[in-house]
Amino acid sequence: MNKPNFIMFLTDDQGYGDLSCMGATDFKTPHLDRMAANGVRFTDWYSNSPVCSPSRAALLTGRYPGNAGVRSILAGHRTATGLPTEVPTLADALKELGYYTAMSGKWHLGLAEGSRPHDHGFDDWFGFMAGCIDYYSHIFYWQMNRDGRAQFHDLWENGAEFHRDGEYFTELITEYAVKYIRRSMQLGKPFFLYVPYNAPHYPMHAPEKYVNRFPSLSWDRQIMGAMISAVDDSVGEILSELERQGLLENTFTYFQSDNGPSREARNWMDGNRDPYYGGSAGKLKGHKGSLYEGGIRSPGIMSWPGKIPSEQVISQHGIAMDVFPTFVTAAGGDLSKFELDGKDVTGMITEGLDSPHDEIFWEMNKQTAVRRGNWKLVMNGQLVEGAPVEDDIHLVDLEVDMGERRNLKDEYPELTTDLIGTAESWRQDIEDRWSNEWIPKANGTTGHTKGS
Repeated sequence: MNKPNFIMFLTDDQGYGDLSCMGATDFKTPHLDRMAANGVRFTDWYSNSPVCSPSRAALLTGRYPGNAGVRSILAGHRTATGLPTEVPTLADALKELGYYTAMSGKWHLGLAEGSRPHDHGFDDWFGFMAGCIDYYSHIFYWQMNRDGRAQFHDLWENGAEFHRDGEYFTELITEYAVKYIRRSMQLGKPFFLYVPYNAPHYPMHAPEKYVNRFPSLSWDRQIMGAMISAVDDSVGEILSELERQGLLENTFTYFQSDNGPSREARNWMDGNRDPYYGGSAGKLKGHKGSLYEGGIRSPGIMSWPGKIPSEQVISQHGIAMDVFPTFVTAAGGDLSKFELDGKDVTGMITEGLDSPHDEIFWEMNKQTAVRRGNWKLVMNGQLVEGAPVEDDIHLVDLEVDMGERRNLKDEYPELTTDLIGTAESWRQDIEDRWSNEWIPKANGTTGHTKGS
């Protein structure tokens, strides 16, 4: 078999329950459902962080965010630096193996020269580099009137700014993704295509043709359904292009969200200061910014018709940083060349093996969490970013309590003590490396290194 192609789809602030194959009943996602049916749907797949930039850094580098040099949301101004260039990305690794590499969508790993996609292994790229944009004007408004900074236009192709005013960004992502697939055919190379959608992140924008699909829903749920439907249609167009080109059987496709659904009031767009409830974490507790399951457990799908058996639902746990070693292994690469925290999950998805992880860890500000088998412990857990601490220590058995409703710390004191020690030791290693390696190289913005 020729080397496989790879497509990595990522959504932004999409809840665990917001695909019809994950339980949504008020809107349908037929193309993503088909992708899941043709391969694996994970019930226990995770992002590496409950917020954007660290989650993306882990996905692209195969490392915990603190080991990749990005632990928090990166700034959005044009001098903001980000992912250190000495940290190899999946694009770097696959490019060395003869792949054409391209990105279409949201970057959010640095805007300054030296931090852009072409500095991290991408041959071609289209999209924006800050954290969010207006879907039609492509202007970054978020920092307006903050620290004297103004809004600015943020749409680029291969490092050159250009304008497509009035065109819906999700549909532009599709256009360029298809363009890059066709370019790979012209070059005669296998491809790695990274498609990070900014939907359904605010501002809550969608064309009328999508909004009109859901006339009976409340506005917050209607616009969520419309934005995700636009993404689903986009995925469908990209998969159809693979079929037209005869590439679908040998293309490994992957889908997940970067973190849980946002409760930020700015989603309303009308001055309403109430928490936003348009996105659904299903039965899970917590939202974006939280290390409870709702902030980090993600819809997860893998499909490779020529290799991965179809119609699988896998409850073994995996995490975004596993994609790097899994893709590189499938491409015939040598994992020993890279510093990785992620694990190759090929055996899990092709042979029904158990998760390769003994433990998985997360950290966000004062929160720390660890999962070992079905046990999960959260320290200083918050339901959303900035909320008061719910519990200083929270222990659950996820097999019987995926919603983390019942705290078992007093019923299992020895296990609790053991997991606390394990989590604290891991967190201390992250803090030590941050202080000793990344902070001395810092250049004013989280995650940047002076030598990059």
